[in-house]
Amino acid sequence: MLGTTSQAVSTKRWGQYISFIGVTVVMALPASAQQASSANPTFSEHVAPIIYDNCVECHRPGSIAPMSLIDYATVQAWAPVIKDRVVQRKMPPYFVDKSVGIHEFEDDRSLSNEEIATIVRWVDGGAAQGNPGSIPPVPIFENDVAWTLEDEMGRPPDLVIPIPEPFTVPAGGPNWWMTFYSDTGLTKDRWIKAFETKPSAEGFPVVHHAVTSMEFPEGGGGFLSEYALGKTADINPPGTGQLIKAGTRLNWNVHYAASPDGLDHTDRTRLGLWFLPEGEEPENILIRSHMADNEDLDLPGGEASIRTDGYEFLDKNIRITTFQPHLHNLGTRQCLEVIYQDNRRQTLSCADWDFGWHIAYNYAEQVQPLIPKGSMLHVTSWYNNSESNPWAGDTRNWVGFGQRSTDDMSFSWISYYELTDEDFEEAVKQRQSQLNNGSD
Repeated sequence: MLGTTSQAVSTKRWGQYISFIGVTVVMALPASAQQASSANPTFSEHVAPIIYDNCVECHRPGSIAPMSLIDYATVQAWAPVIKDRVVQRKMPPYFVDKSVGIHEFEDDRSLSNEEIATIVRWVDGGAAQGNPGSIPPVPIFENDVAWTLEDEMGRPPDLVIPIPEPFTVPAGGPNWWMTFYSDTGLTKDRWIKAFETKPSAEGFPVVHHAVTSMEFPEGGGGFLSEYALGKTADINPPGTGQLIKAGTRLNWNVHYAASPDGLDHTDRTRLGLWFLPEGEEPENILIRSHMADNEDLDLPGGEASIRTDGYEFLDKNIRITTFQPHLHNLGTRQCLEVIYQDNRRQTLSCADWDFGWHIAYNYAEQVQPLIPKGSMLHVTSWYNNSESNPWAGDTRNWVGFGQRSTDDMSFSWISYYELTDEDFEEAVKQRQSQLNNGSD
């Protein structure tokens, strides 16, 4: 259902990116860069703390980035590129546009203006090392087999559900869209607090996406989780949860593609669930759904700016907690807007798009959009099917909607919960009180 970047695509991206910047990288900074004037930042005292806090989770040996940024020598060699990427806000990957709409988010990966200015001054001033004794300790990362949420949740998942059998993707093979079924083994109804989807280490390069839905024993069910490259885990906002019933069976939709390394890869993706304490029920049931889908895509070859629009009518009052764009390789940007019954329009969020990073933008609680029933969500997406897009294929070709990564899509993953009229009015009053008191 959902295409996401394969290792083939991501390897192509890194290859193109490195070849593009290779000339810059080999222009090593002079030895005099070891010394800095007192006015310029240094790596040890000023830049290393920023990089260690924001970059080395990926930029370390054995992780997914193409280079490690642990030591000064490597960071110095890449300094001009680092400056370029942070100034453009391409790295760290967090692409929401804070000049438009809502600008307060939980788990915000982006650098502050001050942090970016420090890096720019450091590079422009010669990228000096400073006192090696002042460098902060290198972060210690657990074995990559561990779960990302383990520290934050204070424990491993309460339940781990793998696909039923290992699946081998043969070298040079086609795309595979597989359906698997896994019994959960649950004997009691439980409320889900958080979840994380984790491809196996060998399978990671070939897993495009993994989507799960629940099948309840008495019939019915519902959507549960979604994984795509660049996304790790979801924690439901305070006071919310998702119900998984005793005897539930998971339906997996997994998209595999052959790895560019010419080797077979065997995967056994797992879903880890963390539950609310037994007997505790949330105030609100969180719903995750893709909204404002547009399957009538018309992306002519050679066109650099193509717009599409999708709409979703709301027959219930809702409170939105998360906005997550979804496009493919030609996508460049997406905006989420609400159109009220009186025809007023309000932009909620806009975010640039990179197919290698599927990022959920979680609104801070005090700014979560409150949308009355009868409103319309409007999703606008932009695409570039020209040679100026390095991730496009043969730009002479027309592209439309489809499941492959070389096709494209347009919708938003939206997390929300429904509110009664009474609860909605109370939430609006509380929000207005916050605004009157001068808080955002």
